[in-house]
Amino acid sequence: MEIKYVGRRTKEGCEVVKEVDGQGAGRLDPRLDLWNHSPTGFEWGYGGSGPAQLALALLADATGQDRLAVALHQDFKFKLVGRLARDGFEMTAVEIEQWVEEAAKKLDLSDWEEDG
Repeated sequence: MEIKYVGRRTKEGCEVVKEVDGQGAGRLDPRLDLWNHSPTGFEWGYGGSGPAQLALALLADATGQDRLAVALHQDFKFKLVGRLARDGFEMTAVEIEQWVEEAAKKLDLSDWEEDG
C-alpha cells in the first residue's frame, strides 16, 4: 500500500490530500488535538505556525505515533516542510518514515515512542 500526501494551493487556502494507492482518501487531519499551532490551516515553504501544523499532521499520520510526532515536528518543519516549494508538493509516507529513522539515530527517542 502506497500512501502519498499532496499539497496544493486553492482559492480557499492550502489543502493537503492523502492518497492511498493513487486514490483520494480525504484531507489530512491537522491534528489540532495534539498541538494547536494553526487553527486556520496548513502552510509550507517557510518556518511558521502553518508549517508546524502540517509537520505535526504528516508525522502523526505517516508514523501512527502521536507522541513521536509531537517530539519531532518542529525539527521536521525546519528541515523539510519549511523548504517545500510554495506552489505545492508530493511526499510519500515512506519518505517521512525514512526521515524519522534518520532523526532517531541522532536523538534518544525512547521516551517518545508509543507503547505496544
